[in-house]
Amino acid sequence: MLRTLSIRDFVIVDSLELEFHAGFTVLTGETGAGKSILIDALALTLGERADAAAVRAGCERADVSAEFDIQTLPELALWLRAAELEGDPGLLLLRRIVDKNGRSRAFVNGRPATLSQLREAGEWLVDVHGQHAHQSLLKADAQRTLLDAHAGLAPLAAEVALAYRQWQKLAQARAEYETHAAQRYAEREQLQWQARELEQLALQPGEWDAVQAEHTRLAHATGLIEGVQTALNNLSEADAACLPLLARAGARLEDLLDYDAHLREALELIRSGEAQVQEAVYALRHYADRLELDPQRFAAVEARMETIHGSARKFRLSPQELPEHLQQLQARLAELDIASNLEALVKQEQQARTSYFDLAARLSAGRKKAAAKLGKEVTQAMQQLAMAGGKFEVALNPYPPEGSIHGAELVEFLVAANPGLEARALAKVASGGELSRISLAIQVITSKAALVPTLIFDEVDAGIGGGVAEIVGRQLRALGRERQVLCVTHLPQVAAQADQQWSVSKFGIEGRVKTMVSVLDPKGRIEEVARMLGGTEITATTRKHAAEMLSLG
Repeated sequence: MLRTLSIRDFVIVDSLELEFHAGFTVLTGETGAGKSILIDALALTLGERADAAAVRAGCERADVSAEFDIQTLPELALWLRAAELEGDPGLLLLRRIVDKNGRSRAFVNGRPATLSQLREAGEWLVDVHGQHAHQSLLKADAQRTLLDAHAGLAPLAAEVALAYRQWQKLAQARAEYETHAAQRYAEREQLQWQARELEQLALQPGEWDAVQAEHTRLAHATGLIEGVQTALNNLSEADAACLPLLARAGARLEDLLDYDAHLREALELIRSGEAQVQEAVYALRHYADRLELDPQRFAAVEARMETIHGSARKFRLSPQELPEHLQQLQARLAELDIASNLEALVKQEQQARTSYFDLAARLSAGRKKAAAKLGKEVTQAMQQLAMAGGKFEVALNPYPPEGSIHGAELVEFLVAANPGLEARALAKVASGGELSRISLAIQVITSKAALVPTLIFDEVDAGIGGGVAEIVGRQLRALGRERQVLCVTHLPQVAAQADQQWSVSKFGIEGRVKTMVSVLDPKGRIEEVARMLGGTEITATTRKHAAEMLSLG
């Protein structure tokens, strides 16, 4: 849900801080006051194209931020985490800055982002319906997704897509086998001898480092033995070794403690040093017991190093990379082994094809039932929205016999706006106002299945009035019980149905035009609805009429 919208120097808006609420909110005001500009500003944060015209005259840049509550959108939270764009738990902040040269920057939760990332996030957040906005309802993918979601078929559609990908992968493997059998055989032969050599080498992960360390130790065994013995002599075994000297010094100071207790600190340090030297002696003796000259072992380690070096040179790899390379060879050989059995491949492909069409048939049956129901419901709603005699259909056009990742049919929304006309594609037939009202009917019907929490209707009342306008208002109010609904309207019948009403006005100051947004209290709503009813001349009668409309709403 949209919580706040902050706008700075955008078109004719100098500075606005708007706080949004759940339910149905209308934006009203005189034509040209800037109502749709607020929608345009929000669209900017959702990844719409920007140019220099977005920057208010005389300013360096436009800056728009939108904050959303995403507690009900766990999939969006997962996407943000995967994209390393997380912010505060349950919140999402989108920001767009456009400079006066038309260049723009995008941010998600304060982190730089691409426009495609803004758009992808926006698909979870807001759906805009209006005459000047490209709408998801016109896209074939969105129509199919909406029908499947409304019918509870989304999980089955995902199974169909997975089955199709598995089938196509096996079909591709079989085709490649038939086309490239000779190349595959040659590749398999080459990989087999390479794998055999590395298997015989049997180099284990980490072994190279261990062999190097042992070789270094064995190569310097004489020096190590001599060095250890010298250290032992100096520490404990020679006549002037430090350990006996420390012991005598400690004994002497201990005798003197009775005369001056200040010597205790020095004594403790000497005893500590004596203990540490003794530990060093024990460690060196233990090391010396295990250290010996072993020419045979040295020769064996040197030979092992040379063998490893030889294989590394042959494969043009470092010794450490050889175990991983063997794993890659074995994995590729396993793929080739699967692909080398044409009979098994054909059988697996056929099984995958059968599985796909079984699932696709179940999906088709569900879509057929849901399409008829949705078509009937939207058609009924159209009769109430100044489209008497109009008809809405959901066509299921079959794909070629081999189907697709989306099933065995293409979902397409068709409409006949007037009686007697043939239903045609929604995008090609409906006018802007008709499209908005059809969208409204569909959204109300499918509101419980749709996942987008915020819906915006810009000028959905084009070409209607009177009782139809009141019906539109009621539909939007009903939709507001399910999700957040924002509507730009010129009709008092629609405005009267809203839970909240904002008045957008434009005024001039110091030769510059500014837009102001006011949240209306009950008295202010009466005045605004009266203005919408009566124009510039607001009388007691229009105020009374406005109050009645609001009380009924």
